[in-house]
Amino acid sequence: MTYTLRSALVPVEDGYATVDVQIEVDRIAAIGPDLPLVGTAIEAENKLLLPGFVNGHTHSPQFWQRGLIPQLPLELWLADVFDTSPTEAEKTYLGALGTAIHTLLSGGTCIMDHLYLIAGQELESVAAAARAYKEVGIRAFIAPLIQDLPFVAGYPEGVKTLPHQPYPQSTEDVLAIMEAIVAQFHAPDDGIHIAVGPTGFHRCSDALFEGLRDLSDRRNLCRHTHLLETRSQKILAQERFGGSAVRHLQQLGFLDHRTSLAHSIWLDDADIDILAETKSTVVHNALSNLRLGSGIAPVLKYLQAGVNVAFGCDGFASNDGQDMLEAIKIGSILHNVTDPDYQHWITPHKAVEMAAIGGFTGVNLADQVGSLTVGKQADLVLYDLKNLSLLPRTDPIKLLVLGRPHAAVESVWVRGRQVISGGTLQTVDTAQFSQTIFNDGTGYPTPHYKTIHQVEAHYRRVMGLSE
Repeated sequence: MTYTLRSALVPVEDGYATVDVQIEVDRIAAIGPDLPLVGTAIEAENKLLLPGFVNGHTHSPQFWQRGLIPQLPLELWLADVFDTSPTEAEKTYLGALGTAIHTLLSGGTCIMDHLYLIAGQELESVAAAARAYKEVGIRAFIAPLIQDLPFVAGYPEGVKTLPHQPYPQSTEDVLAIMEAIVAQFHAPDDGIHIAVGPTGFHRCSDALFEGLRDLSDRRNLCRHTHLLETRSQKILAQERFGGSAVRHLQQLGFLDHRTSLAHSIWLDDADIDILAETKSTVVHNALSNLRLGSGIAPVLKYLQAGVNVAFGCDGFASNDGQDMLEAIKIGSILHNVTDPDYQHWITPHKAVEMAAIGGFTGVNLADQVGSLTVGKQADLVLYDLKNLSLLPRTDPIKLLVLGRPHAAVESVWVRGRQVISGGTLQTVDTAQFSQTIFNDGTGYPTPHYKTIHQVEAHYRRVMGLSE
């Protein structure tokens, strides 16, 4: 399809300009005033045009655990998540649809889904998520969340203290599953990318990281993992490696320009230097970090050191939403309390750049998408500046980032395809989707948590909490 966006407001170095934008097939063909009309005319007057944002870290199956898990630290929260995770591929499909819908309606055009796999249905899990993302029309990176160490390995002293069974699959078996997933589902030309996604050093062996590194190198795949999300993981890294987990991942060759690292809270200055040196990306998930009490990532230090930073929502079980604008707001103004020098604070314009080009840098696509640049792929979002939440007419980007935008997304294009028009998703019937979710199950049953009772006393002991 070909479109001409007429009289869109776009940010420029010294403020804003009104321009026309031509989209041809999947690319931005031209930007400028008074362009000739080609294709379908889109009246964009009184609308703000921005590149699409990247939801740089989420777990789509957690859609079903929205509002379900109590406020707990990660290590205990995760026990409850595992006890209530869906085990049907159809729910994986619906969870991916829900995650994509929320992301698109808040300005995101790309997702990094650190996808939980259903045991024994690993390929079916990926197939379900990929089907959802193709249907809704979002650009997706699916990073199957894999491990080869038991659950208790994620706790300091866990393996030697807590009862457990060995992980049911060998490292070789896990790597074979990943090879099969890549062979079957990696389809960048269709907007579906497979990334390697070890859950983190705390539940993955060095051999698994090395095997995934090699697979990433052979197929030029992105790499995605959790990194030092909690103080507990910092303690575990000292126990396991005698020092820095970041240095250890560097020595394994896992850190490079294709690597994105979710959370990255408990890092020191030497770790930050390694991230800058290896050109790794940090994905900032401020909302889930606050909900789980994990801490505040040193994002201003990252930026000052030249580390690329993107934003993520994290999953519904630790955020309870997938609102990119909310994630950007909290993820930027939170740091006004971490550094008294206001000249270091993240401005709304900087936050938008981090969410767009910063996000696409994290998935190794910044040369192809992520900015309003002729020749780049058209991942574009129009915001309605007549929307009450974007009034009065002060500064559009400040209102977008610092305000509380509601239903402000008017149109969205992903890879040149218009997937939202007039604020309505064109690819999926959202009313029918909502009814399907409402009809699932009956009432509001109380979940049964078991695992937390097996690990809570140990966690409190190793973290120095009172009995």
